[in-house]
Amino acid sequence: MIKTLRIFLVMLFMTAAGFFYKVTYKGNNIPYFYQSDGATTVGTTKHSKVTAEDFLSGGNNIIFLETSERLQLPSLVLCAIESAAQVYPDRSVVVFMKGLNHTNAEDQEKVLSHYPSLLSLDNIHIFPLIMEDIFNNTPLFNWYKKINTTLETHWFHVSSDGCRLALIWKYGGIYMDTDIISMRPIPHMHFLAGESNQYSSNGVFGFSAQHNYTWTCMENFVQNYNGNRWGHQGPHLFTRVLKTMCTLPDFNNTEDIMCGKIYFLNPDRFYPIKYYSWQKYYTVWRKLPTFNESYALHLWNYMNRNHKSMLPGSNTLVEHLYQQHCPNTYALLQRNESIYI
Repeated sequence: MIKTLRIFLVMLFMTAAGFFYKVTYKGNNIPYFYQSDGATTVGTTKHSKVTAEDFLSGGNNIIFLETSERLQLPSLVLCAIESAAQVYPDRSVVVFMKGLNHTNAEDQEKVLSHYPSLLSLDNIHIFPLIMEDIFNNTPLFNWYKKINTTLETHWFHVSSDGCRLALIWKYGGIYMDTDIISMRPIPHMHFLAGESNQYSSNGVFGFSAQHNYTWTCMENFVQNYNGNRWGHQGPHLFTRVLKTMCTLPDFNNTEDIMCGKIYFLNPDRFYPIKYYSWQKYYTVWRKLPTFNESYALHLWNYMNRNHKSMLPGSNTLVEHLYQQHCPNTYALLQRNESIYI
C-alpha cells in the first residue's frame, strides 16, 4: 500500500510538471519509455512508445554519458546537463546512464523525478547505457566482445571514449563531457575542440551521422588499442587521426582552424583555463572573466582529486557560473535542498 501510494505521488508530481515517463523492459534489457501526449492524465493508457532512437534519429542532439554506476549525480554533472538544455532548447539533451541497468522497476518509473533541477526542462531525456547495443554495427563491437574489462587500467574512461564515438557516428549531434558548462550555442556542425596547439580534445565534438572522421577514429581505436595509456583512445586518438587529414598550423590569437570541412576550434572556445590551472574555477576572482570567446567551459573534473565543489556564498568563479548557467541546480544548493531525491 505504501509503495503504491509513493508511485502515485511521483506520477502526480511529474504530471503536474508537464510530463510523465514510465519505463518498462522488453527483452535484453532494452528500455521502452511511454510518454504522455500532453492531453492525458494519471491513470489513462493513451501513450506512445518512445525509445532513445526516436530522439537521436534527428541528428540534432546533445549527448552526455555517465559510465559509472552512480545514480546520485554530483551538482557539476547536473549543472552541465541543465546548462546544455537551457542553451539548446530546440535540441534533445540525451543522457545515457550505466547505473540504470541495475535499478528496479520503481526506480525506472521515476528516473527523472530523482533530479528536481531538471524537471522543468522538457528537452532532457535519460536512458540506460547498454554498451553492447551502442557498439553494435560499428568497428568497436568485436573489440568490446573480446576485451576483459577486469584487466583494463582505465576502463571507465576507455569505455566512455568508445561510446561517444559510436553514438555520434550512428546518430550525429554534439557530445559533451559531464564537467562542461554550456554558455552559448556552438555554431558549427562538424568540429573538434583544440585543447592546445596541435592537440585535440575529445571532451566535446560534433559531427553529422555516418561521418568519415568518427568512423576512421573507431577503426584506429581498435587497430592501435592501448588501454594502459590514459588518453590513448581519447584525445590522443582524435589528434592522430586529425593529423592524417591535414597539416595543422598553430592557433593564431582566437581564430579557429579549418581542416578540410572540419573546424578545429581555438582552445579559448572551451579551454580558456588550462588543465594545470583548473583550481582557478574554485577561487575568488577580483575581476570576473567574461569568456566572450567561449561557447562552453571545461572544468577539468578529472584533475579535481580532492572533490572540490561549488559552495553557495563562496563568491568563487564556479559559483558565478552556476548562478548564470544552471540556476535551478544553484537554487537547490543555495536553499540547502537535496539535488537527488
